[in-house]
Amino acid sequence: MSTPISTGRASRALFVATILGGSFLLFLVQPMVARMALPRLGGAPAVWNSAMLVYQALLLGGYAYAHWLGRVPPRVQAAIHVGVLACAALWLPIGLAATQLPADASPALWVPWLLGLSIGPLFFAVSAQAPLIQRWYAVASGGRDPYALYAASNLGSFAGLIAYPLIVEPTMALHAQSLLWSGGYVVLGALVIACATLLPRGVKAEHVAYTSPPAGRARVAKWIALALVPSGLMLATSTYLTTDIVAMPLLWVLPLGLYLLSFSVAFAQNRAAADLITRIAPVTILLFGGVMIGGYQALPYFNAAIALLLLFMAATALHTALYRRRPDADRLTGFYLAMSVGGVLGGVFAGLVAPVVFDWTYEYPLLILAAGVLVPQTFLLAPVRDIWFTARPAAFATVIFAIALLIGLRAWGPADLFGEDHLGLTFLVVALVGIATIGARLPYVVLLASALILFGGYRSLALSYAGDARTRSYFGVYTVRGDAAMRELDHGTTVHGIQLRGSPARERTPTTYYAPRSGVGRAMLRLSATARVGVVGLGTGTLACYARPGQHWRFYEIDPAVVRIARDSGQFTYLARCLPAPSIRLGDARLRLAQEPSASLDLLALDAFSSDAVPMHLMTREAFATYARVLAPGGVLMVHISNRFLDLEPVVDAAARAGGWQARRLDYRPAPETPGKPSASLWIALTRDPRTMAALTQGDPDWAPLRGRAGFVGWTDDYSTILPLLKGF
Repeated sequence: MSTPISTGRASRALFVATILGGSFLLFLVQPMVARMALPRLGGAPAVWNSAMLVYQALLLGGYAYAHWLGRVPPRVQAAIHVGVLACAALWLPIGLAATQLPADASPALWVPWLLGLSIGPLFFAVSAQAPLIQRWYAVASGGRDPYALYAASNLGSFAGLIAYPLIVEPTMALHAQSLLWSGGYVVLGALVIACATLLPRGVKAEHVAYTSPPAGRARVAKWIALALVPSGLMLATSTYLTTDIVAMPLLWVLPLGLYLLSFSVAFAQNRAAADLITRIAPVTILLFGGVMIGGYQALPYFNAAIALLLLFMAATALHTALYRRRPDADRLTGFYLAMSVGGVLGGVFAGLVAPVVFDWTYEYPLLILAAGVLVPQTFLLAPVRDIWFTARPAAFATVIFAIALLIGLRAWGPADLFGEDHLGLTFLVVALVGIATIGARLPYVVLLASALILFGGYRSLALSYAGDARTRSYFGVYTVRGDAAMRELDHGTTVHGIQLRGSPARERTPTTYYAPRSGVGRAMLRLSATARVGVVGLGTGTLACYARPGQHWRFYEIDPAVVRIARDSGQFTYLARCLPAPSIRLGDARLRLAQEPSASLDLLALDAFSSDAVPMHLMTREAFATYARVLAPGGVLMVHISNRFLDLEPVVDAAARAGGWQARRLDYRPAPETPGKPSASLWIALTRDPRTMAALTQGDPDWAPLRGRAGFVGWTDDYSTILPLLKGF
């Protein structure tokens, strides 16, 4: 056998830089390609679900390829991998293939084909870096522990994740981003070649054979489970936060970032932080898990912080358990392959299966419970440990009695005992019982399940059993609430429509953001009797009650679940009473409008909400050009930009200036006692005909010029960022 030649700090730094750089590029390319594809593919969930599966399949394929390479000598591995990198470089500069998809293209077929053709070889080659470079380091260093390099890999992933929305996207157009990534790929190739030169020469095939025993099926299954739960919990946390706590831009970055950081802590050489977090994680899961399920919205940002802390603690503890069960370095690639399988399964469960199977984010409490089942546990107090060892049946019976008491109080006690006013008392009882169960897994899991139900799970179950009160799709959870006087549709934490009840006249009354004194209401009331109207975003169908005989209306809606709620369920009757046979175009609005004839609309209302924000690809200069083509010469475009977190007015102002539009804003702020349930709303009216604008605003002083922002760069399909638009920053 040859002597290893990599022993110094410089050699280790080279391997660290290579694995960090590969992970950085891997997490940089995903949002970059998503931005490139959005105008062409649209925002339908089938598109992005297919894209997610493509990424996961390529990542799994890269890990499997790295595992297969372990069968040949290190220098041969290097030659093969450098060849793979060189072949993949033929796809540089990175970008989407210049292929036009058919109008009726099925996302399940065309999205994998397009992404595979565009970035498949590059993504596959880079995804193999993490396990492959670690194994090379173990060989080159004479058997040193390579697992600490995985911490560097996840730091690189975290850096790529943060860099894109905070640095790359705000400062570079997509073409420049493509060149940046392509240059990074070339640098990565050079680093891989440098690492290959440090591999020992003369290692024969027989010396590549495994020296440690293979992992049994039970051990591999445990690896998969310990990787599956944090992966699924990360996605479930993002969904739960935006559904039940607060919907705000860039929130998805935080759960994914903490998930990646948990790997860095769990696989670090210094074990102090990982061991401490693992010891207290069962306490965090028990106490915070139940509280989060309550969905208390009095302190949304505090609750969001608690949910993120819960995710980080649980993920770190489970990844630490994974680290403790790691194999020897010669079995490293198989270990990472199993981890990759678990990560894919967790993502598929939370991202694809759960929205179809559940009508609420039940995957969140289920994965919290699974984390409690798997998390390492030790007794917090020696006396408690002694009781469980010497009097286990009695201790278990005491815990069951305490749980039964809590359930009895929930069922037959005061109605507000488990409300926010008494939350502290219930929390204290669960905490005291919890201290006695941590270390005894079965009682702990029983208590955790009970807490999840007591603190809010029962309310979710009650709504699920209420029939059609709640609907879920890939776009989120829709909840219908109301009484004899009104009915409300909520999309997560955002109100999407309210209908008054009691008489036909009340049920025809436009409410909320669409009230007669709102910007869109005033524009609708000025339409001619033969106007052709398009509405992007159906909601409850409120705007349909402005329709008059002789007018022609069509709606554009991306989510079939919304169509069922507004038209088919009978829960809202705007369409039934005001426009009984509506024309509804299902699919991404921009793609559908691109198929419409020119000058086919007199008014187009853009009201497409997504997590309390207008989808980015509907607000670019190219999108506004599509709206201008579809509108008649004197047509009006109404854009709804009410938003709790983003000031979208500069975006519309920049698009108006670039496209030659006349534009006015109407910021409607009704008094609290105003009848008809109107809501504060901000609408912008745009037209290319000055006479149309004069007719719309004549005698109405509420219409005001837009407030642009000096130096703001308008959105295009090649460039957009929300950072300068965040309110309060």
